[in-house]
Amino acid sequence: MSKSKQPSAAKKTPSLGVALIPLIAMGLLLGIGYGIYHIRPQVLLVAAAFITGCLGFILRFSWQDMERGIVDSIHKAMPAILIMLCVGILIGSWIASGTIPMVIYYGLKLISPKYFLVTACFVCSITSLATGTSWGTIGTLGVAFIGIAMGLGIPLGPAAGAIVAGAYFGDKMSPFSDVTNLAPVAAGSNLFDHIKHMLWSATPAWLLGLVIYFFIGLGYSTEKVESETMTLILKTLKSHFNFNIFLLLPMVVVFYFAATKKPTIPGMLISSLLAGALAIIFQKASIPEVATAMNTGYQANTGVKAVDELISRGGMMSMMETQLVAFTAFSFGGIMQKTGLLSVILDRVMKFANKVWSIVLTTIASSIVTALVTGSSYLSMIIPGELLAPIYRQKKLAAKNLSRIIEESGAIIVPLIPWSMAGVYITGTIGVPTFSYLPWAFMNYAAVIILAIFGFTGFTMAPRIREDETQIGS
Repeated sequence: MSKSKQPSAAKKTPSLGVALIPLIAMGLLLGIGYGIYHIRPQVLLVAAAFITGCLGFILRFSWQDMERGIVDSIHKAMPAILIMLCVGILIGSWIASGTIPMVIYYGLKLISPKYFLVTACFVCSITSLATGTSWGTIGTLGVAFIGIAMGLGIPLGPAAGAIVAGAYFGDKMSPFSDVTNLAPVAAGSNLFDHIKHMLWSATPAWLLGLVIYFFIGLGYSTEKVESETMTLILKTLKSHFNFNIFLLLPMVVVFYFAATKKPTIPGMLISSLLAGALAIIFQKASIPEVATAMNTGYQANTGVKAVDELISRGGMMSMMETQLVAFTAFSFGGIMQKTGLLSVILDRVMKFANKVWSIVLTTIASSIVTALVTGSSYLSMIIPGELLAPIYRQKKLAAKNLSRIIEESGAIIVPLIPWSMAGVYITGTIGVPTFSYLPWAFMNYAAVIILAIFGFTGFTMAPRIREDETQIGS
């Protein structure tokens, strides 16, 4: 006689205390491991996922169940992760072609010491927008601008604030930026809708900062002082790249695909191929050199350290660390979802976040707290994004609302935190303490205030219009 099949053990429903254990563990791991010992977040997130998995076993979930949760979570992020790979290709090809160096060159030509703060913010914005790197902009042009400020007798706090605000505005609005690509991955939106949606909050904050810098600058000396560093950067860019109006064509292709809501990845690949052809035609690059720039990034060898640091970047490989952070964070989130731990927390959060304004405030608070605990731009977006995305779906709010808030309340606040990696880097690079430039980085926190106002009024809070929000036009 055959044995009857034994029923599997019933899965337990976790209590709120148990559900909070993974979040507390992750906060401790990241706060101590990343914030104090500077251990890479990928390893810490794997440890957090392991702890969550152990709780899953205690709750009688099988490994197969949790593995499916991990795969499902990562699967949702794959379209955006593929876009990130294409962004790496795009940056490398655009630098090799001379497109990005040309934008930087003419951005620097706009410098006017008479309006130093406005000019510093504007030029850093343009450069960071073109390169997709706030750190690279601050580490090169930021250092040069600080030198000019010292020569002009301009207080270093406002000068550094203008530099940081401009660099981070350009970074968060750039399709080449890692944080700008990561925000829609975490929220489940798409890159170009995310950037366009940020214009509603980022642009007023940026313009407000420029107006304030203009009036503050009127009280400063306007005597012209030449900067040897700036002159050297300009001469080096001009001598190592052949500039031509046709170098703008790769940008036109990307903007066309975005404006007409055509698929993102084909547009990026077409633009990259065009940039590669322009590199061969105008910069006399070989095919292997172009291919290398697309794969591992463009490596400048101009002999000028400031220029080499600014434009040596890009390539698919440059996106791998960001993608590993995303994979490990989504693994943690996938187990949280599959075991019901996340739903217990969300049920409690929903008791407060049941109106648009309360959802927005909850998102802002979650991003800022995560930024304070971890000091990481990546994690301040991924953790709140993964946690709160189901609430936005349930309330029929577009995912681009969430991606906008987590980037502007998380990633852009991180450089204002003294113990964050960004805060330490900026202070070490330009020699200005975080608390000295913090009050003057208007854009970084003005956007948060604007987002809170949008939450209370409902203005620009877009409704969800389709199931798959990774497609342009969502």
